[in-house]
Amino acid sequence: MTAPQPRHLRVLSIPVGMAMATALAFLPNATASATDATTTAAATTTADGTSLSYVVNVRPGPGTSKQVQKAIGQAGGTVVTSYDQIGVIVAHSSDPDFAKTIRTVRGVESAGATRTAPLPAQSTTDVGTPQVLSAEQVEQAQAVDGQDPLEPLQWDLPAIKADKAHEKTLGSRNVTVAVIDTGVDDTHPDIAPNFDRNASVNCVTGKPDTADGAWRPSAAESPHGTHVAGEIAGAKNGVGITGVAPGVKVAGIKVANPDGFFYTESVVCGFVWAAEHGVDVTNNSYYTDPWYFNCKNDPDQKALVDAITRATRYAEKKGTVNVAAAGNENYDLAADSITDPVSPNDGTPSDRVVDPSECYDIPTQLPGVVTVAATGAKGIKSSFSNHGLGVIDIAAPGGDSTAYQPPQAPATSGLILGPLPGGKWGYMAGTSMASPHVAGVAALIKSTHPHASAAQVKALLYAGADATPCTDPYDINGDGKVDAVCEGPKNHNGFYGWGTADALAAVTK
Repeated sequence: MTAPQPRHLRVLSIPVGMAMATALAFLPNATASATDATTTAAATTTADGTSLSYVVNVRPGPGTSKQVQKAIGQAGGTVVTSYDQIGVIVAHSSDPDFAKTIRTVRGVESAGATRTAPLPAQSTTDVGTPQVLSAEQVEQAQAVDGQDPLEPLQWDLPAIKADKAHEKTLGSRNVTVAVIDTGVDDTHPDIAPNFDRNASVNCVTGKPDTADGAWRPSAAESPHGTHVAGEIAGAKNGVGITGVAPGVKVAGIKVANPDGFFYTESVVCGFVWAAEHGVDVTNNSYYTDPWYFNCKNDPDQKALVDAITRATRYAEKKGTVNVAAAGNENYDLAADSITDPVSPNDGTPSDRVVDPSECYDIPTQLPGVVTVAATGAKGIKSSFSNHGLGVIDIAAPGGDSTAYQPPQAPATSGLILGPLPGGKWGYMAGTSMASPHVAGVAALIKSTHPHASAAQVKALLYAGADATPCTDPYDINGDGKVDAVCEGPKNHNGFYGWGTADALAAVTK
């Protein structure tokens, strides 16, 4: 069994015969070590003068922002950058009372620390290695005419009728999907033909870094973003796998720091960059650290919700459809309460009971964001996938244990195949893998309806989904016990939302 990982990435390990609903590593046979909570906790205090990062939310526009930036300096803070178009200022301060002080400044609507660990993050995470295809496995794949070599192993494409959609169109070169993630290896042969350099950036500090290649993950960083990018737009070029929308462009917006944390200032930067660089769809297969759920009755967490809400709304206003993974804990996000045992994941986590209608998983639960649940090779909710009536908008393949949902031959794994940095391919699973399938379908809709607004693309996405009734009873491991309860009718329920994503409908309706 792999060791638990911080769950900001929505990809997980599924050992044979067991769904790791509470772990976030990569694949079977992966090795991983958990975050060293003791070391991290010892470094969370700011009393010794170490810096924390903050977001300060004000009225949009340069006037109030300029006044508050001056107050930040007077309070001993340093302004990193300011997104005046949405009224979010990113600042650093070593004063433990900085947020409390700044909240009293005229014009400040909310302010809070984006982390509990000092700058830079003090935790280290040994991320497990995905199940990489060997050269022999690549060679043994038997493709038929018109397929890329590894496409027969991609049971997920026919599951959403992407193979049929490709007979009509591969998508438009005028459409770009941005992968807001750990970075994208644009040199991979499945990604290079479709990579949009102009829409790519590194946002890790909260301020855009446009240096060539800044969007790539280092060898020590997670391959997650590269896998996601390939699922969306892996080129149909006679090499490797095929993406859901293999004719559209894909960009990399790197927001995870070297330790794998997705902090608010980075995510805000990512959405604003996407909004201002012609991105049509963003994919968000993570939650924003360090809080799994951000409660608006906490002033720090409220500020994080406010900042990212402003950023996602700004992107949608500019025409961007934002798609996000629902999470891998088998939580009912419509429940009256949920026990969150992992927050803050860069400090000392402890069990806390939250109301998910008041405490938000961001960006997943924000207004306007498309929330995606995962299904396995049998079309049933993945054992790990979060769910919830009125929360889940749509479902798509994210994989599951082969013991629970084995695929039809010639596919052999119940997980999702995609590219890995360094010209490799491998299997991964999680709602992290479901979300890019929906992002790809949204890109096909935008390709078919180039003048559609973000709201219209979402409406077509939901209207075209295959209505999928509740799985009742849901006993995924066959032990006679109900593993989750689905509520709602066939065309709108807590497991599958409006239904399973349909790529063929995206290009024909």
